Amino acid sequence: MAVHALTLFTLALLGCGLAEDKVSLQRAGQAFNTRSYKSMLNVTNGEKFGDWTWPEMCPDGFFAVGFSIRVEPNQYRKDDTSLNGIRLICSKDEARNYLYTVESHSGFFGDWSSPLYCPSGVLSSFQLRVEPHQGLFGDDTAVNNIRFRCSSHPTLEHASNDWGEYGHWSQDCSDGGICGIETKMEEYQWGLDDSTLNDVRFHCCARKQQ
Repeated sequence: MAVHALTLFTLALLGCGLAEDKVSLQRAGQAFNTRSYKSMLNVTNGEKFGDWTWPEMCPDGFFAVGFSIRVEPNQYRKDDTSLNGIRLICSKDEARNYLYTVESHSGFFGDWSSPLYCPSGVLSSFQLRVEPHQGLFGDDTAVNNIRFRCSSHPTLEHASNDWGEYGHWSQDCSDGGICGIETKMEEYQWGLDDSTLNDVRFHCCARKQQ
């Protein structure tokens, strides 16, 4: 993450009241991909274009407590891609002053939103808003938005394009939370129809017994 982007992201965290003094934020990348997990959360309405890319995991003992999304707004008769990326924010405890981010492969269009956080607890299940394949001459956008449910029960959703419909909720991480992400991305199409993010799945980790 560029220094400028990191600074803006940290200021956003401070603006949300998540830290009185200092928030430490790092991009985890693939550094913690050997972390074990108990299950994978999937939904059935993802689209077909592209390939599954690399996973990124929160560090051991950390769980996703919030997220932001990268969205290209409506292009008005030009090629729309809509949702391009999902960034998880991982914390080890309720203090949330030492954070990591993971996002797997993201598209390049649009801007990242400010983060949304569970008021308490961790992200535990998700739901995708997907526009189905538009046919040979249509403009495919695939995934348009995502909702997360927190273990403390609130549902989190950012503003995005409203094409398509939400499908069924994934299963729930009943004794832990979301701890990793893997995206299905269509690579840049060089002037043809881009759909970018087509599907996503999340790793579910159990909490360690005290």
